[in-house]
Amino acid sequence: MTTQHEDTLFLLKETTASILIFLITHLFFRSIILRNRHGNRKVLPPGPRGWPVVGALPLMGNMPHVTLSELAKKYGPVMYLKMGSNNMVVASSPSAARVFLKTLEPNFSNRPPNAGATHLAYDSQDMVFADYGARWKLLRKLSNLHMLGGKALNDWAHVREREMGYMLGAMHDCSKKGQAVVVAEMLTYAMANMIGQAILSQRVFHKKGTESNEFKDMVVELMTVAGYFNIGDFIPLLAWLDLQGIERGMKSLHKKFDALLTRMIEEHAASSHKRKAKPDFLDVLMAHRHHSENSDGGDNLTLTNIKALLLNLFTAGTDTSSSTIEWALAEILRKPIIMKKAQEEMDKVIGKQRRLKESDIENLPYLQAICKETYRKHPSTPLNLPRISSEPCQVNGYHIPKNTRLLVNIWAIGRDPQVWENPLEFKPERFLGGKNEKIDPRGNNFELIPFGAGRRICAGTRMGIVLVQYVLGTLVHSFDWKLPNGVVELNMEESFGLALQKKVTLAAIVSPRLQQSAYIP
Repeated sequence: MTTQHEDTLFLLKETTASILIFLITHLFFRSIILRNRHGNRKVLPPGPRGWPVVGALPLMGNMPHVTLSELAKKYGPVMYLKMGSNNMVVASSPSAARVFLKTLEPNFSNRPPNAGATHLAYDSQDMVFADYGARWKLLRKLSNLHMLGGKALNDWAHVREREMGYMLGAMHDCSKKGQAVVVAEMLTYAMANMIGQAILSQRVFHKKGTESNEFKDMVVELMTVAGYFNIGDFIPLLAWLDLQGIERGMKSLHKKFDALLTRMIEEHAASSHKRKAKPDFLDVLMAHRHHSENSDGGDNLTLTNIKALLLNLFTAGTDTSSSTIEWALAEILRKPIIMKKAQEEMDKVIGKQRRLKESDIENLPYLQAICKETYRKHPSTPLNLPRISSEPCQVNGYHIPKNTRLLVNIWAIGRDPQVWENPLEFKPERFLGGKNEKIDPRGNNFELIPFGAGRRICAGTRMGIVLVQYVLGTLVHSFDWKLPNGVVELNMEESFGLALQKKVTLAAIVSPRLQQSAYIP
């Protein structure tokens, strides 16, 4: 005789099994119908057939950007995949990217719903995942005007210079002790403080250590889990099962970030009287705060909007730039001739009596070329953040249905031998002279779009370029770099996520090459 509990469990299992059988049968026949591209049916772009129900999801593996790049070699630069119950199109060439992100951009201005936007980004209340509309425009406008635009960046240049002084001092201490510098930890600490001072008028971390390392780990975890291909995003009827455990991890991580952001805002509010003459970015945001969470989105922001925007700035602002600099240093360490050329250029322009200044960068074309080459080979966002079509459209004679997700494989474009000569070689010289010299990473040259393009281009594009050039240039000019004893060859494997991390963190021994006064904060 079974217990009531056992009966309930049995009934639950039977119901779940029935739902799954119905779902599998329904999606199987639907996929067959949609895959019929003959007769009078509209022709979809070519792509792998995939499996019933799950479609091409099992093909993605741990490195989707690599998988999609390989598939594009077979199916072409505009490729269609059935991903669960969703349509997806992938652009893998400059011309295809241009069509989607420029010609058809109004149709691809929104983001598709996904677990990351829901559970990490305050249910799409941020600037990255919000729909294109009044709220998004206000967040973007305020960010450009007071933090990310050209004038705003110039206004807090002294903050970057001062924080760079702290970083160089810490690195100098490491060199005296013979300790290796862990690049990712050092960069995250410095950049979080740079951004913190622009937003909050204070350093986020007062000393490098456990707290800043925990923050770095949280940022890396966020960028990693937000990049996962979550089954629930592509088969919504299975989302409640959270088969991969991704959503549980997101909810837990969100609580940590929310506690951190809440504390920052409360501490900031307590000192607001000190900044009446010179308000910072968070003061500006709070001035636009509507105390109801049901703001109309016109000129008002909710507290949730503000937290979500701070999350964008602290995570993307620290992680994407620091990972780009880490990749650049790793490539330079593998080819010392590049380090030598860069230092010779800087010594000629700057000398060895002082540190590099941001105003020096325009006179350092080889440094700029190193940065461009890093964006090409190691784009911080390998798959441009997904977009979704608002209406059906035509691309290269193919039908793109409404509500089709779009991915632009920036990583594949940067390694395409039809676009770049010897694409796997790290060669900054390719951007000096010739047709590539005027290529710029700001979204107008579709051969190099590390920040995306169009109206949804990364809001921090200007800041990212400034940080990478200034910080990388300072590190190369201020120190000689070598691998720690016992390390013969660097591991250059990637770890996939929204941002493309080095799988093995870079650590190196540095030796000062400037006058002693240059290392005093």
